[in-house]
Amino acid sequence: MTHTEGTRPEGPLAGVPDRSGRHAVVVGGGLAGITAALALADAGVRVTLLEGRPRLGGLAFSFQRGGLTVDNGQHVYLRCCTAYRWFLDRIRGTALAPLQDRLDVPVVDVTKPEGRRLGRLRRDALPVPLHLGRSLATYPHLSLAERAKVGRAALALKGLDLADPTLDTQDFGSWLTAHGQSARAVEALWDLVGVATLNAAAGDASLSLAAMVFKTGLLSDPGAADIGWARVPLGELHDRLARKALDSAGVRTEVRTRVTSVSVNENGGWSVQVPGETLRADAVVLAVPQRETYDLLPEGALDAPRNLLEIGTAPILNVHVVYDRKVLDAPFLTALGTPLQWVFDRTEASGLKGGQYLAVSQSNAHGEIDEPVAALRERYLPELERLLPRARGAGVKDFFVTRERTATFAPAPGVGRLRPGARTKAPGLCLAGAWTATGWPATMESAVRSGVEAAGAVLGALGRSREPLPDFFEEAA
Repeated sequence: MTHTEGTRPEGPLAGVPDRSGRHAVVVGGGLAGITAALALADAGVRVTLLEGRPRLGGLAFSFQRGGLTVDNGQHVYLRCCTAYRWFLDRIRGTALAPLQDRLDVPVVDVTKPEGRRLGRLRRDALPVPLHLGRSLATYPHLSLAERAKVGRAALALKGLDLADPTLDTQDFGSWLTAHGQSARAVEALWDLVGVATLNAAAGDASLSLAAMVFKTGLLSDPGAADIGWARVPLGELHDRLARKALDSAGVRTEVRTRVTSVSVNENGGWSVQVPGETLRADAVVLAVPQRETYDLLPEGALDAPRNLLEIGTAPILNVHVVYDRKVLDAPFLTALGTPLQWVFDRTEASGLKGGQYLAVSQSNAHGEIDEPVAALRERYLPELERLLPRARGAGVKDFFVTRERTATFAPAPGVGRLRPGARTKAPGLCLAGAWTATGWPATMESAVRSGVEAAGAVLGALGRSREPLPDFFEEAA
C-alpha cells in the first residue's frame, strides 16, 4: 500500500531498506516538520518530507546579502526549552548554539544620565525564588516599592494552575494591574520578557500563556531562564545540519515541492498530491501554518476547522545595521525609554570581517511592519545613537530590514480554545506547528514539541509504541 506513483526521483531514500512497511508523509520543512520526520524515522517509519521553499527551517532561516550571511530574525531559546535542546542535540548542533552559564541580561534605560543607565537581570546559584532575589532587590529601573510588589506578583503567578481553562479568558495586563504592578513595572520588567517571548504586550496576551512563560522560565528551576542563541547562521542549524540528520535517518527530503491536496485513497490510506506525482502514505503530518493547514484539511478532519482561521497572527520586524566600527561590547542588550527592544551583535556569525553588525529584534511590530525602509532608518539610527554612545561617530555601511508579517500566532485571550491538538478525526492525519496546542507560545520550543507530539499520534495510528520518542513533556512543567 505504501508506494509512490510518478516519475520523480526517490532522492535520499534510494537504497535505504524499508524497515517497517509503513510510510508517512510530512508536509512542511520547518522545525515542527523536521522534528516529526526525524522522530518517525528514528521509530522505524519510512518518511518523505515535503517543503515548498528551496530550503528547510521555516521562519528561522538565513540568506546571503553581499558578503554577509544574515538571519531573517534573531532567535533565542532558554535552558527550560528541553525540546529544542533535544533537537539541537539530535542534529549535532548543540555546540553551535550554547547557553549562558548563568542568566545575565543588560537592561539600559536611555532616559537616565549616562553612567546610571545600566541595570541587570541575572540569577544567583540559589533555589527558586531566591535565585532572582538579589537581582530584583538591586534592579535600578524600579523603585523600592515597585520591586517589593513585583516579588509579591511573582509569588501569585507561581500559584496559578496552568490547567485552569479560565486563565485563557483573561489578559495578562489586567492581572498585573490587579496585583499592584505599575505601568513602569510592566514596561521595565514584565513586558521586557513578555513581548520577546509572547510577541504581544501584557494587555494583549492570554494570562494562561503569560503565566506559562514566567512560571516555566523564571519560577521553575534556577537555571531555567539562562539564554541560548546560535553563534552561527540559523541556516547552518535548521537547514544544513537538519538536512544532514534527515539524510542519515533515511528520510526522503524534497524542497521546492508544494503540496496541492491531501485525501483519503481507495485503500483507506492517504494520497498526497504534488506537481507531477502522487505519494501514497499510511499517515500524513501537516506541519504548515494554520491557514495552509485549513486549505489542505479533508472534510470532517476537525470538528470546527474554521477555528484555524480565527487564530490571529503577529508580526516581527528586524532592523539590521552594519557599522564601520565596534559600537557595542556586549553580545546583546535590551533597552527602556526607546522604541528599541533587543539588540544583538551578529558580527562573527554573519562573517563580517571589519566593523560591527547589529540586529535589532522588534516583536509585536503591528505599527511598523509595513513602514518603508527610509522611515525606519530615520527612526532607528538616532535611537541606536541614544542607546550606544559610540554609534554617534560611526559610519553606517548598510541598513536593511527583514519583515515577518505572520511571524507567530497572536497569543490573545481565548486563543487556547482555538488551538487543535496533534490528532484529527481522520485516522492517520496529524497536525504539527508552533500554533497547535502545545501549551507554549509560538516559539522554536513549541514547534519541536508539536513535531514530537505529531510523531506520537502517527505511531499510535499505525499501532506502534511511542516509546522510541523523546520524553521531555514533564521536564519543564
